[in-house]
Amino acid sequence: MSKKVTVKDQTVDVAVASALKQLEATRDQVHIDVIQEERKGFLGFFSRQAIVAVSLKDEQPSEDLIQEAEPANEFEVDKDEHVDPIMATQEYLQTIIDEMGIEATVGVESKKDRDVWFDIHGEQLAMVIGKRGQTLNALQQLAQLVINQVTKKYYVVMVDAEGYRGRRKETLEQLAIRMAYKAKTSGTPVQLEPMPSFERKIIHHILQRYKGVNTESRGNEPHRHVRITPRTNASVPNK
Repeated sequence: MSKKVTVKDQTVDVAVASALKQLEATRDQVHIDVIQEERKGFLGFFSRQAIVAVSLKDEQPSEDLIQEAEPANEFEVDKDEHVDPIMATQEYLQTIIDEMGIEATVGVESKKDRDVWFDIHGEQLAMVIGKRGQTLNALQQLAQLVINQVTKKYYVVMVDAEGYRGRRKETLEQLAIRMAYKAKTSGTPVQLEPMPSFERKIIHHILQRYKGVNTESRGNEPHRHVRITPRTNASVPNK
């Protein structure tokens, strides 16, 4: 029977238990070397299993065995300067797209200072975008979480799918003007549907130039929304 084993499993305790069973020994009869501790990872990414080298006490663990079992430390979840946060986030997005069964690729469309723009190209992009961009917004939120997890530098992430963001921006601007006109002519506030912060900013920005209304964000995420309120004694603008 072998006097030493190396086991890889979900946790150190599980790996040790497996090794003890193989050696038919108890903890006080063995040397235990933890080669690699488990890591839960982040959102299903960057995880790794534990690796232990266990040997009976009458035989010291081999350095060669430990060296051979030690894996490369790829995609450290700690904020490591050796990890490219943009590439790691791109790979994470690609993994999600692949698991969705969609034939598409994720590329880095542009990078300027702290702004990073990922673009998804391929087929079945309606599934990637979702109703009113909800799926795309969820992917963007995940990408933001991932990139913040792997670097100390703060990035602002945008995820697009073949021009959807531009089309959505135009739609929101038109909606803002219509609802501002409605609020102003009716004299009553208008509440828009909940939307993410970057879309609310589009509403606020376009209506800064629209005389006669005020805008404010109300509520808590994910139900935070824009409220358009008419100013008193304001005339209806030319459209």
